[in-house]
Amino acid sequence: MTLRSAVDTGWRLELTEPAADAPAELRGRSVPAAVPGCVHTDLMAEGLLADPYVGLNEADQHWIGRSGWTWTTSFDLPPTPGDDPRRELVFHGLDTVAEIRVNGHVVGRAADMHRTHTFDVTDAVTPTGNELRVHISSVYAYTEARRAERGELPSTYDEPFNYVRKMAANFGWDWGPTLVTAGIWKPVELLSWSGARLESVVPAVDVPLPGRDGPATVTAAVRIRRAPGAEERELQIDAHVGGHGAAGRVGPGESTATVTVDIPDARLWWPIGMGEQPLYEMEMTLGDAEGALDRWRRRIGFRTVALNTDADHAGTPFEILVNGAHVPVRGVNWIPDDCFVSRTGRPEYAAALDHAVEANVNLVRVWGGGIYEKDEFYDLCDERGLLVWQDFLFACATYSEEEPLRGEILAEARDNVVRLAPHPSLVLWNGNNENLWGHRDWGWHEILQGRSWGLGYYTELLPAVVAELDPTRPYWPGSPYSGSQDRHPNDPLHGPIHIWDVWNERDWTAYAEYQPRFVAEFGFQGPACRPTVLRAVNDAPAVPFGPVADAHQKAKDGVVKLARGVRPHLPERRRTDPEVEMSDWLYLAQLNQARAVRFGVDHLRGQWPRCSGTVLWQLNDCWPVTSWSAVDGDGHRKLMWYALRAAYRPRHAAVSTATGGRPFVRLTNNGADTWRTDLTAQVHTVAGELLAEDTHVTVLAPGATAALPVTLPPVRPSRGGRAALVVTVRDDTGVLHRTLTEEDIAADLPPARLTAVTEPAPGGDGVLVRVRAHTLLRDLVLNADRLDDSAVVDEQMITLLPGEEHVFQARTTASADDPRWLHPLTLRCVNDLTDEG
Repeated sequence: MTLRSAVDTGWRLELTEPAADAPAELRGRSVPAAVPGCVHTDLMAEGLLADPYVGLNEADQHWIGRSGWTWTTSFDLPPTPGDDPRRELVFHGLDTVAEIRVNGHVVGRAADMHRTHTFDVTDAVTPTGNELRVHISSVYAYTEARRAERGELPSTYDEPFNYVRKMAANFGWDWGPTLVTAGIWKPVELLSWSGARLESVVPAVDVPLPGRDGPATVTAAVRIRRAPGAEERELQIDAHVGGHGAAGRVGPGESTATVTVDIPDARLWWPIGMGEQPLYEMEMTLGDAEGALDRWRRRIGFRTVALNTDADHAGTPFEILVNGAHVPVRGVNWIPDDCFVSRTGRPEYAAALDHAVEANVNLVRVWGGGIYEKDEFYDLCDERGLLVWQDFLFACATYSEEEPLRGEILAEARDNVVRLAPHPSLVLWNGNNENLWGHRDWGWHEILQGRSWGLGYYTELLPAVVAELDPTRPYWPGSPYSGSQDRHPNDPLHGPIHIWDVWNERDWTAYAEYQPRFVAEFGFQGPACRPTVLRAVNDAPAVPFGPVADAHQKAKDGVVKLARGVRPHLPERRRTDPEVEMSDWLYLAQLNQARAVRFGVDHLRGQWPRCSGTVLWQLNDCWPVTSWSAVDGDGHRKLMWYALRAAYRPRHAAVSTATGGRPFVRLTNNGADTWRTDLTAQVHTVAGELLAEDTHVTVLAPGATAALPVTLPPVRPSRGGRAALVVTVRDDTGVLHRTLTEEDIAADLPPARLTAVTEPAPGGDGVLVRVRAHTLLRDLVLNADRLDDSAVVDEQMITLLPGEEHVFQARTTASADDPRWLHPLTLRCVNDLTDEG
């Protein structure tokens, strides 16, 4: 039987090729190293490197990516598994340009962070005391050499990430720092085997949907590696799934085989909200006449997936169908959850993906400037019913289609398609992020002057790999892409688009001008939460603008765009007290981000089924930064997360404005059952006077939509012009949506008056804060993180009419009798920031 031994102890790290600005005290110094790990984390563990996420430290660490490093360890061989054993070292992740030596012999080289490298060391090892040395050289030296060979390959950033197969975001992005890592970022194994072993297994499921007869099946395509001298041995493969099995024969000289197992009682795997997620253990055993040689185990799920892009009267749809059912996509984009990807494991993935699940998300797009995530990520998506849209790793750049890059990309694509194929959550392979758009509009064509730029990867190489290895899943050449090279890649009438003019150039109300078929990226910026900001912006006192804060804002003109975005909607305040100034800014900027996202999602979801989905940019952050994320780099939920949760409710109700300027209620039922409710639309004055009330008996089948009128009575002008009215939509579950007919800065909001009391939550699970409004309270929030950095509040941004009450529940270790619960900076509302407040 094949033995797999972890090579994960006794590692040492040494700086062997220092960059000119490397600290003198590290030259020639050996320190303990963690595998998996990287240079940054090893040096931080020894107290030799300041945390680059804090203050201005990032700028002092760029020398790491320009240096060469050596990792060393020793290992003994495990017991012999049979006659004439083979020994192979398997590196599941090398970052990035590496040479591997065993006992002084070069056994392999690598130049791709995104694939597994297997090196035969049979002739290099001895029974005991083998020395393993991994030298990882400067990735910048490597990219400079490739640039000299291929010429300038344009991209959106002045960094050479497109010359090497390494995580592009390591080189900086408009939300990420430039932290160019080096290391062994995934586990290392020593394989010991005889005769033959399983090289790869790719299971493909087939499910009989209504109208088709027969059992569900899984067909495993198996590739076998034979030892020298064992080519003529006859082998057998046994497959078992869900209590059912099948066997196949592998004849002499053969290295591939297929085995099909019928599972007549298989239960369907469904996306979250559409059904259950049953998973089945699949086991493949390779053996010969003498017994088992190798074994492979994975969990699989039974479902079908298709992508409908058949032209219709409105253009080209982009519809994901699972088990024949059209999935209304409520998605988020995913970036690496930490700049140091070796630190992300199942607990970190679970926490982040649970944020998505609790926000009513049903799809996560793994963005092409990051990594193919670790197996645990996809396992968790399988378990939760989160669909995965997986980009191949090309983003915002041109890429050479010549060697050596082409060979690396082919091997990388094959490796990851095989690795990820068992996961039922994976429903789409996407060729690239924004490269087709960039070549069309961003001046790349003129720089390239006819040289290759990656098109062949997206239209030929990658679809061929998917068709060969994973034919049950759809492939799409890029995002955005309109389905034809004769059309603009970002045409709203055709396929998935990205909406970025709103953030970059316009007010967020411009989302209302779009009528797309699918939106794969859109979003609006906001700062991180208070504990995260205070940890990272470590000048004293912390202020929202200045050198340290600016170092944690990577978007071009980001501060200007943030302020410009707030100005039309919310009051601007500058206080002399730094704590108050920071509190005001975090509240206003986060609130504006939340409103922008709620407005955009409400508008786009109201166009179902013409617009079949939205994928918000972005769920998470990789460090403490001002960005488009719903959850900040320390895992705190921003106000936008609460807005997204409300906007992504399967049963969606939102107040919208018709062309004539009169509001109406737009309803969409993306739930699994019929929506039966008495829906009430109310109109109040800011003072709380009820002016109009309409009740609609509503019955909406799954997938159905409706538009209900709102009676808007005439009102007397206010001091500032038109009087603001409060429009509320509610059903028997409570308020579904509440908004004002005017912007807050024009609404004559009264000074906030409220009473609040606190008490322990039932069962000791935190604190209840009970608030009664004596005036209109606009977007009331509870800043529980002023008392406890890890506090989590159940609801935020609550607008109350006079006389209404709301109870916040905070999961926290803080005491209910702490007076800070009632501090003016803990309970905030927009009224507090008006001239009258």
